[in-house]
Amino acid sequence: MGLGADDGTVAGFVDVKGAHGYIAGTMALIQFVENYDDVSTARGFQFKFYCDKCRNGYLSGFQASIVGTAGSLFRAAGDIFGGVFSQAGNSAYEIQRAVGGKAHDAALETAVTDVKPHFTQCVRCGHWVCNTVCWNADRGLCSNCAPQTEEEIAAAQAQAQVEQIHSKVRERDQTKGLDLDNPMVARCPKCSAQTSGGRFCPECGATLQPRDACGQCGAKMAAGAKFCPECGAKRA
Repeated sequence: MGLGADDGTVAGFVDVKGAHGYIAGTMALIQFVENYDDVSTARGFQFKFYCDKCRNGYLSGFQASIVGTAGSLFRAAGDIFGGVFSQAGNSAYEIQRAVGGKAHDAALETAVTDVKPHFTQCVRCGHWVCNTVCWNADRGLCSNCAPQTEEEIAAAQAQAQVEQIHSKVRERDQTKGLDLDNPMVARCPKCSAQTSGGRFCPECGATLQPRDACGQCGAKMAAGAKFCPECGAKRA
């Protein structure tokens, strides 16, 4: 759920169930962060507000609910004694549900008042950002609209270093010791073991050279040749 950040306002309307039906109620307009989590329970109210940029959250203080606490006590007594205590606990919970809208709105307004000093609204983009990470106090804007100079320099230096590493590595011969002329077999065709670039399988010993190549020196052999024309080895 969210509270408006771009237009700055959201009206919260609640329906309070009375003895003769529903009575409409309203909450004062609140201007604050775009996103928040309502982590309230039957025992009380608590909210977590998030920075619109880095998403770091601030948890408001827990505000106990008188009706919810009383209901919990009655329900606990009902578990022990039953009867009237259990009925009172259930009734208290129903009351909490009925009046929770108004109490919830008041608790939310209090939470916003408590947490709001940790945020500042950027006049350029309208986002509410945390003061500790995302607010550029020197520029009076959020770090999206006015990035921190030191952070930008550090990031640019790191990026340039990575680019130079890639460039210099490409300039060097990375193929020394590799056989680039003969076909490479990544897995043994007999047992499927990984070959690691060898001529023979390290697991089963099967030759990894193509059938038209000498198993001893790798030289190309004619289809009908029984011996290698280069090293004289017998065809495998």
